[in-house]
Amino acid sequence: MSTACFRNKKVIVGITGGIAAYKSAELVRLFIKAGAEVRVVMTESAQEFITPLTLQALSGNAVSTSLFDESAELGMGHIELAKWADLIIVAPATADFIARLNAGMANDLLTTLCLASQAKLAIAPAMNEFMWHHPLTQRNLNELHQTLTHLHQFGPAQGEQACGDMGFGRMLEPVEIFNQAQAVFKQADLANKHIVITAGPTQEAIDPVRYLSNHSSGKMGFSLAAAAAERGAQVTLIAGPVNLPTPAGVQRLDIRSAEQLLKTSLDCISSCDIFIATAAVADYRPAEAAEQKIKKDGSGSELSLTLIENPDILATVAKHSDRPKTVIGFAAETQQAEQYAQQKLKRKNLDAVVANDVSRQDIGFGADNNEIIWVTQSGSEPFGPATKHDVSHFILDHINTLIH
Repeated sequence: MSTACFRNKKVIVGITGGIAAYKSAELVRLFIKAGAEVRVVMTESAQEFITPLTLQALSGNAVSTSLFDESAELGMGHIELAKWADLIIVAPATADFIARLNAGMANDLLTTLCLASQAKLAIAPAMNEFMWHHPLTQRNLNELHQTLTHLHQFGPAQGEQACGDMGFGRMLEPVEIFNQAQAVFKQADLANKHIVITAGPTQEAIDPVRYLSNHSSGKMGFSLAAAAAERGAQVTLIAGPVNLPTPAGVQRLDIRSAEQLLKTSLDCISSCDIFIATAAVADYRPAEAAEQKIKKDGSGSELSLTLIENPDILATVAKHSDRPKTVIGFAAETQQAEQYAQQKLKRKNLDAVVANDVSRQDIGFGADNNEIIWVTQSGSEPFGPATKHDVSHFILDHINTLIH
């Protein structure tokens, strides 16, 4: 996506007291480079992690730190600052800030601005994984999204945290936040469209503790769901067993097997405008799943499994009497990706196929980047390597071309 959407835009970067505050300096630099005018607002605790002088040098403007700053009142007071902004983005947004915002508190300059402004509002959560998963934090976020229809949430990501824990709660990298912020100003070109997206692997039971599956992480499908929601679509995400948070504004339906995925997909397509199948469905399943765990008998004998084909979910949807107007498939290949994608396009009656080479570690299963080929009857177009967020918007841009 072009960064021209930020030219002459007025952006307030709010920084709260988390270790990720040091990353906010780079976020400010990215907004300035894109042509935005930036003012920084810091909470008292944020100043323990990064100095206002650093942010002042990067933004070219004095940093606001207090609701009762006499010098600020003589220049740009909090009400004027609230009216000035086109976007308020809080990065990092701590659990404390999220709780205070949800409670409607205005006990510092940043929360006051959020209440007093009609600007677009975005938060990039950052906290320890246990704080992130705490029911109170999740309740606060859910209530905020229900109350503030103009609220955008970027992240958090999964990874190593300052405390040494591994899990969700890590703030997105500045470039990822910046990329997602672009969509805030992008026209809601998918408004009034219902998009169903399948994502992740399926698991086919061998016995109560074993299954057949694949290496799909679900990241591409979840990224597409987040991007579509950013662009105003009603999004239903049918997710296999993955360890990913549900994107903001997305309805999630969890499944495990290919047969469950087929049933859930068919239940959704009658109201669906666009169906995007990113799920990596197991081609085969055991003919029968053992009721009890299969035990070794110690004889060194072989175990034989009889496998039968799973239903072809994408072909079933594409040829169904309730077929959505636009059906997009994915071709995860280890060789000749474009050739196989063209064959899949014709064989399954699809409108487009997104092909990628999953044999490459940099863009394969579980990677944060992707490189694809967009294939239609009229030709093909490569894109990437790029972040899956950027790839998602490339795909949605081309879907828009198909439907208009």
